[in-house]
Amino acid sequence: LEELVLAGFVGVRFNPYLWPDGQPMSGTCEDGADGSGMAVYRRCGELNIPVGVMCFKGLGLHYEDILNLISKSPKTTLILDHMGFCALNEKGDQAFQQLLSLADYPNVMIKVSALFRNTGDVDQFPYDKVRKLRFEPLLERFGAKRLMMGTDFPYVLETEGEYEGAVNAVKSWLEGEERDAVMGGTAELAFGKWGQTREG
Repeated sequence: LEELVLAGFVGVRFNPYLWPDGQPMSGTCEDGADGSGMAVYRRCGELNIPVGVMCFKGLGLHYEDILNLISKSPKTTLILDHMGFCALNEKGDQAFQQLLSLADYPNVMIKVSALFRNTGDVDQFPYDKVRKLRFEPLLERFGAKRLMMGTDFPYVLETEGEYEGAVNAVKSWLEGEERDAVMGGTAELAFGKWGQTREG
């Protein structure tokens, strides 16, 4: 991991579905797991690089595991991709309440990305309902400095509005310092300024 950081890597992504069945990302040797995920997560905190978590099948399946990660290593920044995959439906609404609760942990950031994956069957570009029911509550609870824009490239190119439409939609929801933060400033806080080497 140290060699990758020295080579210019600025983050790690956890895909919980790559762990052996029944083993959480936060498992330790004391829990009967191999402990590799927790060891990497802690080391990322020591090296000052964030860990993104991609909950393809919904935040609810991994909420307790994520709580364990962030409580066992509060120095590590955790970034939840795609707003936690909280679609506009009953299951997504329940998961979204869990997502909002993570605002209590200052080491958690949210990526405002893949808007089209959060629409359920009730919204579409330019994502007015996603704005009202997902983005605005996130902005209120987390603040702009803990939200960052993303697009889910290249898949966003297959959606209405494509890349430019997704970027302009989120940009239109904000102004001033909040816009500056979400559209780039938060990402620089997490990953460092473009072209600069991270220091541990």
